[in-house]
Amino acid sequence: MKKVGLYTKEEAKRLKEKFWTTFGQYMSVVPSADGEKVNWVNYKTGVKYLFFRMDADNKTARISIEIAHPDDGIRHLMYEQFLELRIVFESFSDAEWLWYEDHSDDYDKVTSRIVSQIEKVSIFNTGDWPDLISFFKSRIVELDGFWSMARYSFDIFK
Repeated sequence: MKKVGLYTKEEAKRLKEKFWTTFGQYMSVVPSADGEKVNWVNYKTGVKYLFFRMDADNKTARISIEIAHPDDGIRHLMYEQFLELRIVFESFSDAEWLWYEDHSDDYDKVTSRIVSQIEKVSIFNTGDWPDLISFFKSRIVELDGFWSMARYSFDIFK
């Protein structure tokens, strides 16, 4: 049986699923900036190839804006639109965000990303879950507040 750290692959999968279910339940009562019900775990931006992603493993947790348009020119235009709105974006968050116009993932897929992360937390340690929930909640609510105002600037990419 394949192991992921101290857990089998199946145990690790179940723990991750349990965390995201717990987070989703915790966030289910939080309305969007527009006062609407939203699926926070699977946040829809309404723009193709533009995602708000949350991820955690045994060392870090990260939330990102990911621009995955297959056309590099359009992807760069979308990224530049975020750069134009950077002051507005930063007015919604006190957190540190790292900006990458070209980011290669583990499969050499190039995307543009704006990322905030914390270290020394593990999704597999239920004792870290309060810190993870706090981290993700504050950042996704900030992103939603920003997106509530900024999304119209991306209508051209729909």
